[in-house]
Amino acid sequence: MKRDLAIRALKMAIAFRAPPKGCIFHSDRGSQYCSHDYQKILRRHGFKASMSGKGNCYDDAAVETFIKTIKAELI
Repeated sequence: MKRDLAIRALKMAIAFRAPPKGCIFHSDRGSQYCSHDYQKILRRHGFKASMSGKGNCYDDAAVETFIKTIKAELI
């Protein structure tokens, strides 16, 4: 995934959802999410950045399970 695509998606999410300051943004350690420009947007909008541990694919498991549960309850 290109950095520009991730930045456009983030800006669209901010515009449509208007998340509150202090909202946690969790991602993996992909280069697009670690980029200076991406992190700058997160800081500008008051997000708290959260990333999985380096080389630890299981860090995301709890968050992904939680999000899956929320999505299932919404349906």
